[in-house]
Amino acid sequence: MKIKATLLTPETPIIKIQIGDKYYPKSILTEENINIQNGDSEKIISRHWITEGLVLLDTEMYFSSPKTVNFEINEESVVMNFIYSSNVETQIDQLESEKYSRENTHNIFYTSDFKASFKIPASTPTNYLSIILSKEFYYNIINEDWQLHEKFSKKILQKQSSYLTTKYLPFTPAIQWVTHEIKSCTRQGVLKRIYIESKIKELLIHQLESLIIKPLAIDKIDEEHYNKLLEAKKIIDNDYRNTPTLPELSRLISLNEFKLKKGFKTCFGTTVKSYIIKLRMEHAKELFQNKKATVTEAAYKCGYKDVSHFSAAFKSYYGFSPQKFKINTDVIQFWLFGLSFFI
Repeated sequence: MKIKATLLTPETPIIKIQIGDKYYPKSILTEENINIQNGDSEKIISRHWITEGLVLLDTEMYFSSPKTVNFEINEESVVMNFIYSSNVETQIDQLESEKYSRENTHNIFYTSDFKASFKIPASTPTNYLSIILSKEFYYNIINEDWQLHEKFSKKILQKQSSYLTTKYLPFTPAIQWVTHEIKSCTRQGVLKRIYIESKIKELLIHQLESLIIKPLAIDKIDEEHYNKLLEAKKIIDNDYRNTPTLPELSRLISLNEFKLKKGFKTCFGTTVKSYIIKLRMEHAKELFQNKKATVTEAAYKCGYKDVSHFSAAFKSYYGFSPQKFKINTDVIQFWLFGLSFFI
């Protein structure tokens, strides 16, 4: 499988990767980094995780003038695609795609020979995460259980390029968190391969659940209403430590509280309150795991003025107190540190 991305005018190679199509669970996962910068006018930063049958691309771009990027995959592949930016004009051969990308949306597609161009607007930070799987790698992940997506499966067997659903859908909280975990993975060697592959499987479960089970309900929401719900989610994502009240959020997006509450649950699979708590608790877990924050520090950084309220919320969410979580995390990290000497 050959994967190639090229920036046009002037022509600049961004990605050039060649891997085998077979699934080898013992193959090594390697990482490469691309960093192309031209002052403040042009920036391309791309991280790649590569192994047999799998390429994971995390790419950020910024240009002071509109640019076009051509992207190609020359073999059969299944792509789990996550878009973090709006207004990128997309043209894909053999696939009827939405003309412009929408922020924080995802889909899955199959292609036998992927060729696409992306017109990136000026002064717009652009970011996407693409997990490219060979057909054999994908077969192993889902154990060839085609009943999960019968129509999509038939397209794959007939080598007809196709999306799993007709349009990209918004990230669920679970998808948002797992993609964050993949992007921030710091493990090395064998542990990294095991971790990344397990997260891809977890992410695929969340994608299939949201793309297959929930679209019928979402389709009943009109475009204007849908865009306002996306705006509400973005407001929360931008600062979940100091979120507006439900009436304030309703006024900010010009949508009544009833439609806000019902629509948010339909689109994102959770209530507004539960979504805020989820973001705060996941941030707290990250602080304890990576930065060794105290409980008081974590409470403050997660938007709680009262440490006891934070501890109660943490215990309700995870099933044990933040103090116990910190102890368990320290023990696990010590065990992994020791294990690394034997790998």
